[in-house]
Amino acid sequence: MIATLPTQIETRSNGQAEATLAELNEKIDALTRHVEYLTAQAQQAERAHADRAELMRDLTPIANDAFRLATEQLEQVQEYVDLNDILRLFKRLLRNTRTLERMLDQLESASELMDTMMPLSDQAFGKAVDALQTMEQKGYFTFAQGGIQIADNIVTSFTADDVKKLGDNIVLILNVVKDMTQPEIMNFVRNTLLIAEKEIEQPVDTSPIALLKQMRDPNVRRGLALTMRVLSVVGAQAEPSKN
Repeated sequence: MIATLPTQIETRSNGQAEATLAELNEKIDALTRHVEYLTAQAQQAERAHADRAELMRDLTPIANDAFRLATEQLEQVQEYVDLNDILRLFKRLLRNTRTLERMLDQLESASELMDTMMPLSDQAFGKAVDALQTMEQKGYFTFAQGGIQIADNIVTSFTADDVKKLGDNIVLILNVVKDMTQPEIMNFVRNTLLIAEKEIEQPVDTSPIALLKQMRDPNVRRGLALTMRVLSVVGAQAEPSKN
């Protein structure tokens, strides 16, 4: 038993050495990873610094040109505008910030309203185009052109005195037109014209015997009676006392 004691001590020492060596290896690995991470960060920072330096080299001439241009423009403006005026304008803008905000809100509302109304206006425009096309197909525009020509002829045919008399008697003229446009009168005139158009084409016997035969027709006698009555009315209207 005494002989195996050094062997156990040696085995225990070897186990502790191996554990210490494994722990040391782990620490070395962790340290290596940290070093690699720091190296990568340093390289990345160096690349970013190089990029910033290159960007500054590229922007420096542009900034110098912009500053020079701004200086020249300010020198030109300074001849016409006083810096005090600019400062006063800036103060006024600051005082009217709320007013400017309300104006911007109104502009935004108007813009939203326009966005909402645009589809409706497009539909209305399309309907208007369709209606105009339908009116053109039906001949409204041709009739309007003819009406314009008629109105032009009427205007050029009347003098100032005629227009004055027309204005004085417009009510009477409209009443006559209203009476003439009654259905009974219009049908009477139309039927008379149609029958007259047919009868004119027929041969007419104007001998006294033929005329006497026509006088036996009740319609002829009635027509003559109505004609004589109308002539009586016309004669009464033409009397000097009633003119």
